[in-house]
Amino acid sequence: MPNHLTPDEMAEAVGMRTDRLLRYCLEQAIPIYRGRVDRTLVVASLLASGHRFPDDTDAGEILAA
Repeated sequence: MPNHLTPDEMAEAVGMRTDRLLRYCLEQAIPIYRGRVDRTLVVASLLASGHRFPDDTDAGEILAA
């Protein structure tokens, strides 16, 4: 899996709606460059804020993919 994902791909990977993910990125100053989001920054930020990932998904899986 590439390190930079579209907001739709990233939202699906972390179990969020796309509009909520975009709003979260803006609130947390996570850059969206050329329509792509850095998955490492998003996952690290979500973990720090206590986000719960879907039951069948682990943050390590998202980062390792």
